[in-house]
Amino acid sequence: MTKVEKNYDRMVNTNVYKLILLLGIPTTISMLITNIYNLADTYFVGTLGESPQAATSVLFTLQCIIQAIAFMLGQGAGTHLSKALATKDTDNANRYVTSSFFIGMVLGFLLMIFGLIFLEPFVKLLGSTNSALKYSKDYGLWILIAAPFMIGSLILNNTIRFEGKAFYAMFGISIGCLLNIFGDYIFINHMDLGIFGAGMSTAISQIISFVILLVMQQKFCTSKLQFKSISKKFITYFEICRAGFPSLIRQGVTAISNGILNTLSKPYGDSAQAAMGIVSRYVNFMLCVGIGIGQGFQPFVAFNYQAKKYKRVIKGMIFTLLFSIGVVSFLAFFGLIIPSQLIKLFQDEKETVRIGVYALKIASIGAIFVPICIVTNMAYQSIRKSEIASFLALLRSGLIFIPLVYILKHYINLKGIQIAMPISNIMAGLLSIPFLLWFIIKTPKVDFIDDLNN
Repeated sequence: MTKVEKNYDRMVNTNVYKLILLLGIPTTISMLITNIYNLADTYFVGTLGESPQAATSVLFTLQCIIQAIAFMLGQGAGTHLSKALATKDTDNANRYVTSSFFIGMVLGFLLMIFGLIFLEPFVKLLGSTNSALKYSKDYGLWILIAAPFMIGSLILNNTIRFEGKAFYAMFGISIGCLLNIFGDYIFINHMDLGIFGAGMSTAISQIISFVILLVMQQKFCTSKLQFKSISKKFITYFEICRAGFPSLIRQGVTAISNGILNTLSKPYGDSAQAAMGIVSRYVNFMLCVGIGIGQGFQPFVAFNYQAKKYKRVIKGMIFTLLFSIGVVSFLAFFGLIIPSQLIKLFQDEKETVRIGVYALKIASIGAIFVPICIVTNMAYQSIRKSEIASFLALLRSGLIFIPLVYILKHYINLKGIQIAMPISNIMAGLLSIPFLLWFIIKTPKVDFIDDLNN
């Protein structure tokens, strides 16, 4: 049995729950470690004061932009990769993986060059206050230097994962995050480099992670990066971007919403920006751990739907949804009962804690509804229903949140900023339920009927 045939057999015959966990747990671990890094970074930078911490909140928006580009290309190529491998077409698999990687690196270098040339106006555009400007420039310098490698790493991470090799994807990302935490400790605590050191640690770890993932992809995956596989046809890049467009929206509107939060929080000072940054990172931690299993669900759906194993698709969707809601609810419980202790882990300034406690309580309630829209979104994206997936991706942080936060801020000031995202999460979750039910109803019943006949 060839490597392609073994992979096909594993993806369509392994027990549904076992396979999703096998694919999802390594991704969950890598996302968990990534978010532990984000929380550790918040902790180490928090020892430097409110303004440096506000700067990392501002630059978190830039990281969301980088992730938006990478996830669009990586998950777009990954969707077509799963389709190609389900039909045992390795040439097409190579073409999609190589082309997405190539265009991603080009975009990463363009972002780095133009970002460094216009560094100060760029970080101001992202929402930096004047008091945090120096720190934003120091941190942003290194994030921009790392941009091509961050994009390359995330593209490789996603294509490796869509091939069903989640362990290798986990290994590359996790090593980089652990190195980043160690680098923060050395550069900030022992070398006294401040936020400049935190940024440098991020850049070094991202480059190392990129190299590890590149080796993993070439050594252990069926698809390979080859210069001859770079597509010269516009249609290839259009197909990648079309399939990955929901991911661009999902990450892009997160970047926009973070930028809006930073901008609207400006009048309330660095305390408000630091508090909202801490809350955002904890909520991201909750969601990434809870929805990490959904990252295993994506390649499962893409592969099994193409292979016409529809009963497995529905079973997998229900399992992923219930599992994700359960994990997010468990983590949200801590945000409700010990919010001040969680905020004080990262910043113990009285005003930051006061603002953060209320925001974290409300945010924890809203987070429970997010798995509904994310899992539904992933399901449609994985079967290449990009229009529906794009709408669902735009719903939570875009169509609902953006007008809502301006309206609430106008009437109830800072409290409106604090409650806008949780309300958006609840509304988006409820509005996603009809799409979830429609997916289940409209999925072909061919293999269900075969089971009855047998």
